[in-house]
Amino acid sequence: MQNQRITLSLEGGGLSLPEEGQILVFNATPESDLDSLPKERVVAVQGFKPDYDALAGAGYSVVTAPEGTYAMAIVFLPRAKAEARAMIEAATRFCPDGLVVVDGQKTDGIDGIYKACRKVADCSSAFSKSHGKTFWFPAVRAFEDWAAPQDPTEVAPGFVTRPGVFSADGIDPGSKILADLLPEKLGADVADFGAGWGWLSAQVLTRESVKSLHLVEADHAALECVRENIADPRAEFHWADVTRYKSLPAFDTVVMNPPFHTSRAADPAIGKAFLAAAARFLKPRGHLWVVANRHLPYEADLNELYRNVEEVGGDNRFKVFHASQPAQKTRNI
Repeated sequence: MQNQRITLSLEGGGLSLPEEGQILVFNATPESDLDSLPKERVVAVQGFKPDYDALAGAGYSVVTAPEGTYAMAIVFLPRAKAEARAMIEAATRFCPDGLVVVDGQKTDGIDGIYKACRKVADCSSAFSKSHGKTFWFPAVRAFEDWAAPQDPTEVAPGFVTRPGVFSADGIDPGSKILADLLPEKLGADVADFGAGWGWLSAQVLTRESVKSLHLVEADHAALECVRENIADPRAEFHWADVTRYKSLPAFDTVVMNPPFHTSRAADPAIGKAFLAAAARFLKPRGHLWVVANRHLPYEADLNELYRNVEEVGGDNRFKVFHASQPAQKTRNI
């Protein structure tokens, strides 16, 4: 558990649960402070598949989007400012007669959010602990201008994104470098692991050799963008954590620009798990094309997982690898 600000606020900090009704919780993870909440009354809104599955496995009701009305709403603040504001607006809308609780770390902007909320709502004093704050206020319809835009944002011709998705402001430069280095022939069966909002996948689909492209993405919001951005009948969409997913065929080629952060902390283990997932699903003579930040130490893992590995390009920020022929022990298909 990351901190216990919600629990401590309930135990003597002035916060009280409603006697009845469901409690809507935005952006909870398995590490969130949920133990003091009645599990049978919690409805968690979570679009990141690993966290969705973990919360569901722990016995919580989990949805990707809320419906109806609730007695209380809790927002665990995300990193992206626009996404955080949209969650607070949604909390006031789905909990019109209850209390809205906001919890977050200083590094995620809780101080600025608290200051902004105090201008339009009757906020409690902030409970501070573990480099963060918790505060609450009676829901008030004064946050309409914080709402997520009804229409997605067009960031490139034919491509839209939404607040909170990776590289929401434009094409990721690493993906651009990788796309420029992809060969014309990628084989018939291809996958994009961690497809994001679909720009790299769209470049893959310009290859006539591609007969099917499986786009695997753990962020539900990003996958919704992909569905709008790519209408090609060769594309198949999977909302899944590719490092644990089983329901995929064998591929001639996997392309990917894998994530490498857990919250704000760099975590190379995530990218390494993506490399291993590609090895499991590639055909015996299959190919992997991957871009990574130059400081990430993927070389040893690539050489363990694949028989042939070479760095084929990049710049001072990124490096692109081409690996082929996964080691037999890594394959599970």
